[in-house]
Amino acid sequence: MLLRNTDPFRDFDRLTQQLLGTTNRPAVMPMDAWREGDQFVIEFDLPGVVKDSIDLDIERNVLTVRAERVGRNGDWEMLASERPRGAFSRQLVLGDNLDLEHIQASYDAGVLRLLVPVAERAKPRKIEIGESSDQPTAITS
Repeated sequence: MLLRNTDPFRDFDRLTQQLLGTTNRPAVMPMDAWREGDQFVIEFDLPGVVKDSIDLDIERNVLTVRAERVGRNGDWEMLASERPRGAFSRQLVLGDNLDLEHIQASYDAGVLRLLVPVAERAKPRKIEIGESSDQPTAITS
């Protein structure tokens, strides 16, 4: 005999979180981002997504990631459905200190990884202090 605690609101809450996400985390495309030396690394979890369905666009300084996880077709009965399916996207506003012309992307084991280099103008640099040819003079009256 199968026992189940039925809570109709729990299922509704789960569906709402999958479709809309929560304030703590987005439900469909979790992301980590960090800096390693002179580049930023951004990783998106996209398990079950085919590489050809991933689309990356940059317009001005807005990066848009679109992907699609296709549902299965066939003669079967769904027993549990917690993984979101369909098309979804996420946008990130990238700062002016990044080199958006040289972003590299790779996809392996369900993880989309972007390497975004820091722009040359934003890298720390030393400024040399030169000698002044004019010597300060005291004002006399």
